[in-house]
Amino acid sequence: MARKKTKAAAPAAEAPHPNRIGIKEGLGYMLGDAGNLFILTYVSSFLKVFYTDVLKLAESKVATLFFVSRLWDAINDPMWGAIVARRKPRRDGKFRPYLKTIAVPVSIAAILCFVDFNRFTSNQTLILVFAYITYIAFGMLYTGINIPFGSLASVITDDPKGRTLLSTFRSIGGGIGGAAPLLLAPLFIYQTVGVSSDGTKVQAADAGGMLAFAVAMGVCSIVFYLACYGTTRERIPSEADPKVNMKAAYLGMLKSRPFVTCALAGVLISGQLQFASLNQYLYKNYFENTNLSIIGTIANYLPMVIMILFMPKLVERFGKKELCGIGTFFSAMASILMYLIVPKCDRLGSAPVVFMVFLFIIGFGYSFVSITNWAVVADVIDYQEYKTGLRCESAVYAVYTFCRKLGQTAADTGGLLLLSNIAGYDGATMGDKGYLPGVGEGILFVCTVVPAVVYTLVFLLMQFGYPLSKSKLEPVYAHIREKRAAQAQAKQTAQTSDS
Repeated sequence: MARKKTKAAAPAAEAPHPNRIGIKEGLGYMLGDAGNLFILTYVSSFLKVFYTDVLKLAESKVATLFFVSRLWDAINDPMWGAIVARRKPRRDGKFRPYLKTIAVPVSIAAILCFVDFNRFTSNQTLILVFAYITYIAFGMLYTGINIPFGSLASVITDDPKGRTLLSTFRSIGGGIGGAAPLLLAPLFIYQTVGVSSDGTKVQAADAGGMLAFAVAMGVCSIVFYLACYGTTRERIPSEADPKVNMKAAYLGMLKSRPFVTCALAGVLISGQLQFASLNQYLYKNYFENTNLSIIGTIANYLPMVIMILFMPKLVERFGKKELCGIGTFFSAMASILMYLIVPKCDRLGSAPVVFMVFLFIIGFGYSFVSITNWAVVADVIDYQEYKTGLRCESAVYAVYTFCRKLGQTAADTGGLLLLSNIAGYDGATMGDKGYLPGVGEGILFVCTVVPAVVYTLVFLLMQFGYPLSKSKLEPVYAHIREKRAAQAQAKQTAQTSDS
C-alpha cells in the first residue's frame, strides 16, 4: 500500500522585531546628518582656502592652527562624551535635546569662521588669533551636537536591520549635506581675476561670496537639525540616573580589537576625506578650472547614490566587514592607477577626464565603507556590551569622533605642509596666479600619491584587522536581543507589582 505523502510544515514566520522602524524615521535621521555636513563639509573643504588666499595666513601657521585645535580636542571630545553619558534623560530623550539646543550656536560659529578679519585690521597676529578662536569654537560646538546625534542611532532601535537602515539613510543625508557645498560653493566663492598665459581664466577666492555661502549653509543646518529632532524617537530606554564609570568604559575600548581597528580605520578614512579638499588647489592651480570641483563631487557621490539602493540586501547577505574589505580594495587599486596614469596625460586635455573616471571608481569602492560606517560603530557598541556588560554610546562616539578628527588634522596639517614644501605653493602670492610650472605638477603629485597610500592601508586594516565578520556578529545580536527582552519583562513586572 502506497504511503500517503505528507506536506512538510511551513516554517513559522519570523516575528517582527519589537523596535522595528520604518522609512519615515530613517528619513528623519537622514536630515540630521545633512545638517551636520552642510556646515562641516563647507568648513572642511574651503576654510583652508579662505585662510591662505583671503586672510593671507602662511600655510605653516594654518597647519599649526589645525594641529593645536586637535590638541584641545583631546580634552574637549572626552569631556563632551562624559557630559552626554551622565546627563539624565528628559521627556524627549537623552540625546535628541542637543539637536534643539546646539543647532543655532554651532551654525553661527561656522559662519564666523568665514568673516574677513582683514576688513578690521591689518595686524596678522590679531587675524590669526581670530582664526584660532572661531575655529576652535566651531569644533567644540560641532562635537557637542555630533556626539549625541551619533549616539541617537543606538537608542532609536536595536534591530540590526533598523541599524542598517539608519546607517544607510545617514549616508544619504551625509551625501546630500556633503555634496551641496561641494557642488554649489564653487559657483559663488570664486571670481575671475584675469587670464593666464595659455588663455584660460584665472580664478581666486572671493571673501564676500565665501561669507554669504557660509550663512546659507548655517541656515540650512538649523532647519535640518530641528527637523531631525521632530521626526525621531528614542525607543531604547536610558537610565534615569546614569552612573557611568568612564574610566572602565575607556579602558574597555583600548582592550577591544573591534574598536581599535574601527578607530584606526576612522582615522584613515576621515583623513582621506579631508585630504581630498586639497583638490580645490588642484582644480584652481593645475587644471585651471574650479568648476571641475562640481564634476569631481558628482563623480565621488554618484556611486554612493547608486549603491544605496542595493546596500541593505548586500549587507544582509555578505556582512559589513566583508563589503568594506572588497570596496576599499577597489578604491586602493584605482588610486594607485590614478597616481601612475594622470601625470602622463595632457594637463588641459585628457587629464581632467581621466582624473574624474578614477574618482568615480574610488567613490564606488568607498561607498561600501561610507554607507555602512555608522552601522559598524553601532556593532562595536553592541560588542562592548556583549563582552563587558558596559554600554556607553556617548563614550564610544566621543573617542571615535576624536579619532576621525585626528585623521582630519593629519590631512590638514600634513596636506598644507606637503603643499608648501613639496609643491612650493604660497597662497599669499600664488592665490590668484592660476597654473605655475612645477608648482602645479607638485600639487598633482601630492593629490594622487597620498590617496593611493591611504586607501591601501584602509583595505589592509578592514580585511585583516577588523574581526567582526557576519558570522561573529550573530551571537552578539542574539545576546543583546535576549538582554533587552529580559529588561523589558523586568520593567513590566515591576510596574505590575507597583500598581
